[in-house]
Amino acid sequence: MTHRLKWRNALLYTGVAAVVAYCLAPFYWMLVSSLRRTSDIFDTSLLPAPVSLENYRAVFDPSQGFTRALLNSLVVAGVTTALALLLATFTAYAMARLQFRFKRLILTVIIATSMFPVVSIVVPLLKLFTDIGWINTYQAMIVPSMSFALPLAVWNLTTFFRQMPDELEHAAMIDGCSRGQAFRRIIIPLAAPGIFTTAIITFIAAWNEFLIALSMTNKSAMQTAPVAISKFSGATQFETPFGSQMAAGVLVTVPLVVMVLLFQRRIVAGLTAGAAK
Repeated sequence: MTHRLKWRNALLYTGVAAVVAYCLAPFYWMLVSSLRRTSDIFDTSLLPAPVSLENYRAVFDPSQGFTRALLNSLVVAGVTTALALLLATFTAYAMARLQFRFKRLILTVIIATSMFPVVSIVVPLLKLFTDIGWINTYQAMIVPSMSFALPLAVWNLTTFFRQMPDELEHAAMIDGCSRGQAFRRIIIPLAAPGIFTTAIITFIAAWNEFLIALSMTNKSAMQTAPVAISKFSGATQFETPFGSQMAAGVLVTVPLVVMVLLFQRRIVAGLTAGAAK
């Protein structure tokens, strides 16, 4: 029995390692390629030799406008995440706690709105935003992103709020809290794991969004990082700057990794605290 258990654990760890290696291989190759010289970009060695930072210097060349693009991405993703969480928290709490007719239908409609392909709404929105003067503005990128981030956030948080016992609010109200105070002082702190998880998903989706940002901006000063990377130019019009694009990809990925690690700590803290604390 012990021998079989060892083999089972070995197979489990081997499978997990294979999946992790499969998922991380593209990111590893992106990092390695970003550290190669332009003349070595098609080298197939597992490590760059020699290590070069010329691609990173090219990324931050003022002509590329990548620093401003990073700032634009941070503004769009940050505002989209903040607004989506604010609206989704109240909406999800109402959907989880209140009883009213057609609640299931409303939830179905909410999640269905996020299933429309982005390309199906870009052209109508482009016409609308052109008419009201929103082209080359942050709101032209934030509002469409909200239409996809908000339904997902509402659905996730509704499920999370439903798992929390009603007795928590009842006990707080018996102690003198109003329903709003119970929500603010009891439910929100205990819901922190779900809120932070939803924030991660929303921020990553908004940070990586490409088609809306490409369609709603035609000025380099308003482009987000994914759009700026797609428009990187080489030394000549016939050269594709693979090295610079790899370096920019690494720089765009780093904030996401940092945010995930930061939120994971708070999620673990919220889960270990528990409702019985």
